[in-house]
Amino acid sequence: MLIHVVNPNTTQAMTDKIAAAAKAVANQGAEIFATQPEMGPVSIEGYYDEAFSVPGMLARIAEAEKRGVAGHIIACFDDTGLDAARSLASAPVIGIGEAAFHAASLVAGKFSVITTLGRSIPAIEHNLVRYGLSARCAKVRASEVAVLSLEDPKSDARSKISAEIELAKTHDRAEAIVLGCAGMADLARALSDQHELPVIDGVAAAVGLIEMLYRMNIKTSKRGGYASPLPKVYSGTFAGFAPKK
Repeated sequence: MLIHVVNPNTTQAMTDKIAAAAKAVANQGAEIFATQPEMGPVSIEGYYDEAFSVPGMLARIAEAEKRGVAGHIIACFDDTGLDAARSLASAPVIGIGEAAFHAASLVAGKFSVITTLGRSIPAIEHNLVRYGLSARCAKVRASEVAVLSLEDPKSDARSKISAEIELAKTHDRAEAIVLGCAGMADLARALSDQHELPVIDGVAAAVGLIEMLYRMNIKTSKRGGYASPLPKVYSGTFAGFAPKK
C-alpha cells in the first residue's frame, strides 16, 4: 500500500515533519512518501497563497499517480485544491482538514479548531459548512502563530496553541481539539496528554482514511463533479497542464 502525502507549500522542513507524522501512524504494510511542489509559496496563509500553490501540487499528484498509489493526502488544513485533485486522480484524495473534522465528530459532541493566523478562520469556517459539520464545531480559534514559526524550535508556538486549547475547554466547552495546520502534526499527542482530551492531527486522520478506502477497494466517483477533466488546449505557462485524452 503506497500512500502519497503532498505538502502544497515549498518548505522542506514542513514536508519532512508531515512525512514523519504520517509514518508514525501508518500500518506496517503501508509505505509513505512525501512530496512538495517545485513552485509556489513557502507557506499558505490565505486565499492568495492557496491559489498559487495548486498548480505545483497537482503536478506532484499527477506524477504520483504513475506509481499506482493507494491514495493521496493533501497536507494543508485548508484542503487546498482538493476538488481539482479529486478530478485529476484515479486514487482517492483526502484533505487533512476534512479528515480531522470527521475524526473529531466520531469522538466528541463538540470540537474546537486551533489554527495559525486569524486570516485562516474564514476558509476553515467555509469548509465546515461545506462538509456539513459546522454545527459540531464550537469555535475556530487562531493562535496567531505564523506557519513558518511552527518550524522554529525557539518560537513560542506551542505555548500559544496550548493557551488557545485551554480557552476552548473553558469558553467553548470543547470536548476535542482539531489542530488546524499540518505544521502542528508533531504536537498532537503531547497536547492531548497535557489537556486530557482528544487532540486530533489531520495528517494522521487522513492516513487512516486512505488505508480504510484501500482495504474496501473504494475510489473517487468519476460521475458528476469529480469526472476526469475534459481534453482541451491550455495556453501559456499552463500548457503542460492541459488534460489529455
